[in-house]
Amino acid sequence: MWPVKLMPDLSFKVEGAAAVEFAATPTLAFKLRIANAVAGETIHTVALRCQIQIEATRRRYTAEEQRNMLDLFGEPGRWSQTLRSLLWTHASMVVPGFEGSTLADLLVPCTFDFNVAATKYFEGLTNGEIPLRLMFSGTVFYAGEDGALQVAPISWEQETPFRLPQSVWREMMSSYYPNSAWLCLRRDVFERLYHYKIQHGIPTWEQVLERVLPVEETVGS
Repeated sequence: MWPVKLMPDLSFKVEGAAAVEFAATPTLAFKLRIANAVAGETIHTVALRCQIQIEATRRRYTAEEQRNMLDLFGEPGRWSQTLRSLLWTHASMVVPGFEGSTLADLLVPCTFDFNVAATKYFEGLTNGEIPLRLMFSGTVFYAGEDGALQVAPISWEQETPFRLPQSVWREMMSSYYPNSAWLCLRRDVFERLYHYKIQHGIPTWEQVLERVLPVEETVGS
């Protein structure tokens, strides 16, 4: 009786993360370790999909961070009801062939749009780490007992936690948008601001916003 060839038994672990230099958009590279528990088995390729969630309940928040999160979770007194995990993004990649284990870069494009909940969360933190959970699915192509190509699915049960240093995110965004941020405005609001800028001969958008925003009074004056 021929021995039964085992299906691949893959596991995933993030060993680090860093900003990708000179990318067209801000991009994080997660250093993903993929290991196969079946010794000697040849993996031809892996078509991998990944869902990344922010596990917001898995860290403490300073008073300043709580103020920064009002737009997301409301008043801190209600956080027992409103603080929850957030879906950050989906990513995909094709992993080249390997035996045993391999290290691959999972590339995750990032946005600095403050209409996006993830951006509000990342920028609302002042230090520490961002608790993430990466959940995997996809398809693995491997060599069968006779060397023929075999196909097997990867279930969503495959997942791994990772704590991304908030400094990695902030330094990446500072390198792409030094001393600046940007907002996505509704078309009619943008046109009103644009006409105001033209009519008053204001040279920069910063000066437009400074003109229309109320002047904050000095405390104690």
